[in-house]
Amino acid sequence: MDKMNMKDIADLRAEFDAMKEGAFCEDGSCSSDEEVDLRDYPSYTEALYAKLVAPHVSGIYLSRWDIKDIADAAGDSMSIHPRKRMFELLMKFAVSQERMQLVLDALENHMLSKMEIYAELAETFPHSAEIFNEKIAKAEKTIKLFPQIMNEYF
Repeated sequence: MDKMNMKDIADLRAEFDAMKEGAFCEDGSCSSDEEVDLRDYPSYTEALYAKLVAPHVSGIYLSRWDIKDIADAAGDSMSIHPRKRMFELLMKFAVSQERMQLVLDALENHMLSKMEIYAELAETFPHSAEIFNEKIAKAEKTIKLFPQIMNEYF
């Protein structure tokens, strides 16, 4: 495993600062720890937002810049908006099975890179390993949903 670079550390610090301030719950997405059924939402985009963007469910905090990077990796050019709007625009881009697969692949790659950082931090700081291992487990569970998302969405 490569050593973390300064950008990764800065990104992780920004995530922790957002968690401390509660910024990741501004849209109400963190109100419950219950398991989410994708059919309980008025739109599939809202269901995916609850599953993929809420860090208490997915294990990974997605900033606006992360969503922009994921969009760029999938082939979409996106400007910065509020997170929910950016996710909605990303889902509008994913109108075909091929594009949705590109989005999910980019999201998986992003999540895997965050999981590597968490694993390294868990190894470096063993007393915090429980926290990072929980995030890794949630991210792995989220990635396992991707085939189901493809089957339900298309």
